[in-house]
Amino acid sequence: MSQQCMKSRRGVLKGATGIAAAAALGVPLIGRAQADAIVVGHLTPRTGFLGPLGELGVMAADLAVEQINAEGGIMSRKLQLIKEDSVNPQTASTKAERLIERDKVAAIVGEISSASCLTIAQVAQRTKNLFVNTGGNSDALRGANCNRYMFHVESQNSMYVKTCGQSLLAQGLVKDKKWFSLTADYAFGHDLLRVAKLFMEANGGKFAADKLVPTDATDFSALLLEIRSAKPDLVISNLAGNQITNFLKQYAEFGLTFPVAGFGFDTAVAWAAGKGNFSGTWPLVWHHLLETPGSRKFVADFTKKYGKPPENQAWGDYNAIRILARTMQEIKSIDAPRIIEHWEKGAKFDVMKTREAYFRAGDHQMMHEMYTVTGLPVEKIRNQWDIFTASGPVPAANQPLETISSTPEENGCKFAA
Repeated sequence: MSQQCMKSRRGVLKGATGIAAAAALGVPLIGRAQADAIVVGHLTPRTGFLGPLGELGVMAADLAVEQINAEGGIMSRKLQLIKEDSVNPQTASTKAERLIERDKVAAIVGEISSASCLTIAQVAQRTKNLFVNTGGNSDALRGANCNRYMFHVESQNSMYVKTCGQSLLAQGLVKDKKWFSLTADYAFGHDLLRVAKLFMEANGGKFAADKLVPTDATDFSALLLEIRSAKPDLVISNLAGNQITNFLKQYAEFGLTFPVAGFGFDTAVAWAAGKGNFSGTWPLVWHHLLETPGSRKFVADFTKKYGKPPENQAWGDYNAIRILARTMQEIKSIDAPRIIEHWEKGAKFDVMKTREAYFRAGDHQMMHEMYTVTGLPVEKIRNQWDIFTASGPVPAANQPLETISSTPEENGCKFAA
């Protein structure tokens, strides 16, 4: 064997040994990213009470990346997704730092917990990286805790409350009515309850009771007994994740007949409740029965890949990835300042609805249509997915999209210089 060949062989062996040693020590290999790929971090809860929703977001993000790469990628470069389970706010912060500093991601997409959104946003602001929130609802993220590096595909709590509130007003369930509310005891729930109380005060209703519910609670029997005794005009859910599933199941088992509505909602938690257990009026950013060309294609593609239709969290993560990729392609840049500038100038996006969406420059909330859904009686349910009827878009076509959002004065967002 020639000396040159021997050197080449030793180099390969040395390299292989080094790779093995690095892997054993947990040292990242080229930041876990493929050379020349555009890398995006996907950070969202995949365990805990929000885990089932996070998994749907991951599935949709994977589908979006697969399609983008099949279409030629971004600027002829592949898009790569590095996925992490955020678990809780502290872990979310640590993993956001690692994605940015070690893996050199161009942006972070995802999350559902409002508390975790805040810690990720703080990292994004400090490192001047982009974070696109697909599931955190708290108004505070668009207000006191807003920052220039965070954008929101997910709607804020005010949008959920005002959307559902329009339906409740039409049903005569607000003025001079007593509400009994159950609220998830963390940042999202507290903020949602605050917004719900503002809505009630403005429209002449009152609370018979409002109860905080720990996020790990699974037994609602004591609260259901309180509801039975209180005889409210409406039971309101400010719950989250599988809390809603457990509540709906047990509400049906108790045989309570008081009307139910919710200000926070995900289709998947209703599906999980089982046939006949879902009732009431609830707000959604998107649903799988929406008859637009984009929605029909998304439902068909998702169902073909995963054997079931997508829901609202899947819609959020899918669209966030697609919007980010389209923007990078259009402006020929992956730099956060360039993307932010483009979005703040009013770029419009097809988000599978009857009107295009845009990010509001003042707080980076996406302005888009929402919907309310109402549970079907059991005899009208044809399958495990089509369990509700849906309203038309809210706001109506002759109203500005900002009709259902908080006003700049209400949210008070001020970006740091």
